[in-house]
Amino acid sequence: MRLTLIAVFCLFAGLARAQSVEDLGADLENFDYPHPVEVFDLETLRGPVPMAYMDVAPEGEGNGETVLLLHGKNFCAAYWEATITTLVDAGYRVVAPDQVGFCKSGKPAAYGYSFHQLAANTATLLDELEVEQVTVLGHSMGGMLATRFALMFPERTDRLMLVNPIGLEDWKAEGVPYRGVDAWYRREAGKDFTAIRRYQQNYYYDGEWKPEYERWARMLAGMYVGDDVSRVAWAQALTYDMVYTQPVVHEFGNIQVPTTLFIGQRDRTALGKDLVDDELVDRLGDYPALGRAARDAIPDAELVTFDDIGHLPHIEAPARFHDALLKASNVSATE
Repeated sequence: MRLTLIAVFCLFAGLARAQSVEDLGADLENFDYPHPVEVFDLETLRGPVPMAYMDVAPEGEGNGETVLLLHGKNFCAAYWEATITTLVDAGYRVVAPDQVGFCKSGKPAAYGYSFHQLAANTATLLDELEVEQVTVLGHSMGGMLATRFALMFPERTDRLMLVNPIGLEDWKAEGVPYRGVDAWYRREAGKDFTAIRRYQQNYYYDGEWKPEYERWARMLAGMYVGDDVSRVAWAQALTYDMVYTQPVVHEFGNIQVPTTLFIGQRDRTALGKDLVDDELVDRLGDYPALGRAARDAIPDAELVTFDDIGHLPHIEAPARFHDALLKASNVSATE
């Protein structure tokens, strides 16, 4: 009996530790990134908007090329840690920003949250850093942004690389109803670590959870702990609306740069699955089929698949992903 009580106590103590999350600040001011973070003030008529970024120099002389890393909706530039190391070791300069509305960057309540605006912001940052040409690597929502960047600035884009991008389907055209900003805000304002971890476990990692995933779930959850959570929740609500209302899939045929898709085949991520019936749930987020369709729609596109990997190849299987990434980058360098 005593051993049973001890076991129960330990179980609940472990759960309590797992669910307790440090207040990292609405701008992640209490979370350390893997490299020094700089801040560039974007000038607007309503005042400057800070845009945080890492600019990491290559090892040695470098190869003269720059890779731009664009993060996903539920992540920040910090989760590119291993990818940055891989790229700088291979001679690349790496620029990894937090987009406006996310993480260490500003979260203005009244702002033009659109993929066009975020792409323009990113181009302005590159101008500030005197970077002319980039390989653009975007994951999840960052894949939608990377696509928009390549469409707006083809002359600056050496190659487009998309890692399990969302937006390979138009959810509203598929029948997902519009939720609305207020509804998104209510959901976001009530978000906590338990919900974040459960969502990531169910959708990103196909039910499997490893200790190395914990840091990124806590990073996100840490912005929802303090007194300023409403600012985070409102920015997230506006950007959810952006993702739903601004599909890029219909413009894939207009992409003018060489493109590589890296698709984890277990991924089933899709916006608004909780709003539709089971039949539509089963059809949405079919990444094996979506990856093939995107490859066929994008001129000069290549498809790299990972059969047993979900939404985050660079987190779930970093060695395999980075090997494939460097092979694709070397192809780009010799073209």
